[in-house]
Amino acid sequence: MIEIDGRQIPWHEGMTVAALLEEIEDAHHYAVVRLNGRLISRPNFEKTPVPDSAEVILIPMVAGG
Repeated sequence: MIEIDGRQIPWHEGMTVAALLEEIEDAHHYAVVRLNGRLISRPNFEKTPVPDSAEVILIPMVAGG
């Protein structure tokens, strides 16, 4: 299991940040993910593995002026 914004999500072998985001709603809103304290930007989502028992925090895009 991994913890994502306080929720428990099942973990599976080979899971990447991109695969994790596909499993949750509104994944396209996140520009950055904090994975075990490390910031991961969108260009690295496909190649960044998510380890079992990871702590994930989703950081949404913010627009304004």
